[in-house]
Amino acid sequence: MTTGTPPPTAPRRSRARTFVPLAVAAWAVLEIWLLTVVADTAGGFTVLLLLGAGIVLGAAVMKRAGRRAFRNLTETLQQMPGQPGAAAPQAAPSDSKGNGFLMLAGLLLMIPGVISDVAGLLLLVPPVRSMLGRYAERSLERRMRAAGPGSFSDAFQQARMHRPDGKIVQGEVIRQDGTQPSSRPDESPRPPLAP
Repeated sequence: MTTGTPPPTAPRRSRARTFVPLAVAAWAVLEIWLLTVVADTAGGFTVLLLLGAGIVLGAAVMKRAGRRAFRNLTETLQQMPGQPGAAAPQAAPSDSKGNGFLMLAGLLLMIPGVISDVAGLLLLVPPVRSMLGRYAERSLERRMRAAGPGSFSDAFQQARMHRPDGKIVQGEVIRQDGTQPSSRPDESPRPPLAP
């Protein structure tokens, strides 16, 4: 007996869930192969020294980036209104950007391998970090604009609305036409707060 409804289909697997494990496996195989090539050329002790230096340099970079991020967070919290000794808000210092990429650089340096070390060293170059930061910012903005209402990015847009000076304005809406809002919020659909 047929009911006229199609049988349930399994949810479609995303491309990322398919290709990311394959890419990680290919990257690991390539890293191991490159390490054996370098070991054959320069010797095993040289490879061991390179791996050790990468771990030490990566740990130092991550420690420095973590301290910078914590210092910037502390300065930001001290400048909040209502805090004792709070000054007028200032522009963020130039060294406050790129802490995430610095931490990523440190992590890549700590991972044993030639490709990850080269990528980590590239991320230590400030123009590369700023270029990647601009690209990531544009990509995030494009995805947020393309997302429909009711999605996670719509909630993020609503949460980041603020005055031009950066202060959040709290208040309530008062209707000018004199109508009272309904007592039940689920009676009519509400438009999103984001423009």
